[in-house]
Amino acid sequence: MPSRSNQNKSAQKPPSKKSAELSSPSTSSPFHPRNLHQGKYDFEKLVQADKTPHEENLARFIRANTFGEISIDFADEKAVKALNRALLQLQYAINSWNIPDDYLCPPVPGRADYIHNLADLLASSNHGKMPKKTNIQALDIGTGANGIYPLIGAASYQWRFIASDINPNAIANLDQILLANPQLSDKIQTRLQTDRSAYFRNVLLDDEWFDFSMCNPPFHHSLADAQEGTKRKWNNLGQSQQLHKLNFGGQDAELWCEGGELSFIQNMIKESQAFSSRCFWFTSLVSKASNLPAIKAALKQEKVQASKTIDMQQGQKQSRFVAWTFLNPTQQAAWAKLRW
Repeated sequence: MPSRSNQNKSAQKPPSKKSAELSSPSTSSPFHPRNLHQGKYDFEKLVQADKTPHEENLARFIRANTFGEISIDFADEKAVKALNRALLQLQYAINSWNIPDDYLCPPVPGRADYIHNLADLLASSNHGKMPKKTNIQALDIGTGANGIYPLIGAASYQWRFIASDINPNAIANLDQILLANPQLSDKIQTRLQTDRSAYFRNVLLDDEWFDFSMCNPPFHHSLADAQEGTKRKWNNLGQSQQLHKLNFGGQDAELWCEGGELSFIQNMIKESQAFSSRCFWFTSLVSKASNLPAIKAALKQEKVQASKTIDMQQGQKQSRFVAWTFLNPTQQAAWAKLRW
C-alpha cells in the first residue's frame, strides 16, 4: 500500500478567512438522512459527554463566536480534536478516542456520510434491503491512527472491519482505542501492511471475503505540493507563521504519495483485479472531480462488471466515492444469497 493513511486533505481544515475566527461548520449541511450529525452542534450536550481530563476537555475550548453563538475556534487543532472526541462519545458511545500530535484529525460528520452511503450501496445490491448487519465484513485501507471509519461503521451497523495501515504507530494507537472500547474490539481487527506498494496483498487472508473495501487516499503528489496547499490555507487565515504545520497535522503518508490521488486510485484498481472474486464492492473516495474520467478509464481497462460514482453533498463541500465490482449479475445474486 503506497504512502497512505485514512485521512487526507479533506481532514479538518482551516475555514476561509471570512469565517476563520470561530464558526460552526455543518450547521446547514444536508448530510445523509441516517447521519446523526444534523443541524448545529449541541455544545451543551457535547461538553457533558466529554469525560476527558480538564486540559483536553471540550469545555476548555468553548467560547462565543463573532455572532454571539457558543462554538469553538475551528482553526485550533486541539479544539477540533476535543470536539471530535466528544462527538464520538455522545453519538457512538466511543470512549477515550485520541490521536497522537501531528496526525490528521478527521471531521466526524463528513466521515459518517461515507459509511451511510456504503450501507445504501449494499442495499442496492440486495433488492433494496439492508444486508444482515453481523454478516458484513469490510476492509478499510489506510485506517490511520484515528480509525474513524471502522469505529463509526461498527458502532452504527455492527459491521466487522479489518483496519489496515502501513504505519505501526497508527495501528498501535487504534489498538489502544479498541482496548478502551470492548464493545467494538471483537468487530475491528487491525493489521499492519508491510508492503508500501500493496493495498490488498499481505492484508487479506486466503479464506477471507469482504463485502466492501473503503479508502480515503492521500491527496497531494509530493511533500512540496502538500506544503504549498497548507501555505494557501494559512495565508487565507492571515497566519503565515504557521507554515511549518502541514494541514493541521498529518504524517507524510497521510498527506501525499507519488502521483497523488489519481495514481493511488489507479494502482488500487489494478491490484483489485487479482481479488475480483473475494470482494463485492471495491470503493474509494475521490476528492478531485477532475480525476473521475481517468479513474473511469482505469476501470474500463480492468474490465469491471459495474461501477458507480456516489455523490455526497455536505453544505458547500462536494465529495464522492467510486465503487466497482468484478462480479457479474449472477455472481452478485449468489453472493447476496450466500452471505446476506
